[in-house]
Amino acid sequence: MTKIQCAIALGSNLGDSLDILEKTLQIFDQLPEIHLKSHSQWYQTAPIGPPQPDYLNGCAILETQLVPDKLLQTLLNIEQQSGRVRRERWGPRTLDLDLLLYGDLILKTDTLQIPHPRMTQRGFVLVPLAEIAPNWVHPVTKKAIIQLLDGVDCSGVSLYQPN
Repeated sequence: MTKIQCAIALGSNLGDSLDILEKTLQIFDQLPEIHLKSHSQWYQTAPIGPPQPDYLNGCAILETQLVPDKLLQTLLNIEQQSGRVRRERWGPRTLDLDLLLYGDLILKTDTLQIPHPRMTQRGFVLVPLAEIAPNWVHPVTKKAIIQLLDGVDCSGVSLYQPN
């Protein structure tokens, strides 16, 4: 089976976010069905939704043989292993993993939409994604990630500076 490149967004704002995100990258690299090709730097970002701490966000490019729903299930399992509890929409979380892009696939099922439906409006997704995949063409808009970044407010996104 062919390997497909996919883009994943990672985020955390509960617990030791930096440690959780770094460990998640290690988990990706240890799974036999996933190869971590590259990842962005981490960005500190203002939250969307109810009052909560800032997030650490980044993106990763993975290569996988998993079909989209199996990959999604793998991501959800990793979230759960990191203590993710789904209480409220856009609420704080130990780990959030979103499947952004899967090759040039366009897919909409009851449980999964690819490309991620809100990725083109989110600076905290597009800034790190443009760092590692600026020329990846969004299959719906037909624009490169770097072009999508031009139309988005990125004021709440800054490179993470550890203390």
